[in-house]
Amino acid sequence: ANYPQSVSGVTVNRFCASGLQSIAYAADRIRLGEAELMVAGGVESMSMIPMMGHHPAFNIKTFNEDNIGIAYGMGTTAEQVVNKYNINRDSQDQFAFESHQKAINAVNQGYFKDEIKPYEVITQSYDLDSQARTQQSITVSADEGIRFDTSIDQLAKLKAAFHINGSVTAGNSSQMSDGAGATLLCSEKALKLFDLTPMARFVGFAVSGVDPKIMGIGPVLSIPKVLTQCGLKQRDIGHIELNEAFAAQSLAVIQELNLDPEIVNPLGGAIALGHPLGATGSIRTATLLHHLKRTNTRYGMVTMCVGSGMGATGIFENL
Repeated sequence: ANYPQSVSGVTVNRFCASGLQSIAYAADRIRLGEAELMVAGGVESMSMIPMMGHHPAFNIKTFNEDNIGIAYGMGTTAEQVVNKYNINRDSQDQFAFESHQKAINAVNQGYFKDEIKPYEVITQSYDLDSQARTQQSITVSADEGIRFDTSIDQLAKLKAAFHINGSVTAGNSSQMSDGAGATLLCSEKALKLFDLTPMARFVGFAVSGVDPKIMGIGPVLSIPKVLTQCGLKQRDIGHIELNEAFAAQSLAVIQELNLDPEIVNPLGGAIALGHPLGATGSIRTATLLHHLKRTNTRYGMVTMCVGSGMGATGIFENL
């Protein structure tokens, strides 16, 4: 990024909410007067992580009752949510289909171009016979997970991924994706000093703990909590970016809070666009802020469940 060596950094980890948590931390530092400008976001390579990448390396010691919060399989938690909140297979597949359709529409409208910075990736291949190493440059400029040809029938044919008689499938779950996102936060002083034009104001952030076995319902607690902190009502929010870890948990959150489906993920969600854990919060924030501008909507929120049993929510005001 060509920053001088005097610029420091720190790694933040709250699993699925890490990107959003980093934004909240940066906002706190600025509010306290300890910083004027901060870059906050996240990056994740789900294809390379030790437990779920190309070369899994499980630590069996983590799989015990004392550590159930971190060891409980996410797919299994989704099936628990299905049972507890009576979410049927058809509604999950329909939700997944609509996620792709909304993302396709957003691509066709050119919406994501405003928030995506093309990135050059250098790949290497090695020929064992000739011992020749070749390099190839690929520019990534669009989300690769959107399935333009998917259908309800195709989704319905997929087998359950986690339980023999379950309803959570690869098609109605978020994808294993690599990704990165970043936001720039600043004080009012820095805004004037560098003649910056703000997109939004960071209003507030809250985290709530839930039973790890049904971690997907985390936003059911964190959304009311942050609304109360910020002195807002649910009706004040005009756009909700609800991370689609699974269709099942997304539907449960919408159902329990009686959210308006029309304002939830209008450009698609993680089922179509992917869920690179550490980056998701900042990516969803970028999508939210651009669409708040596009639609002249005042308040929006980014919210997600968090593995190990949490919900995290941030509220932003369009400026």
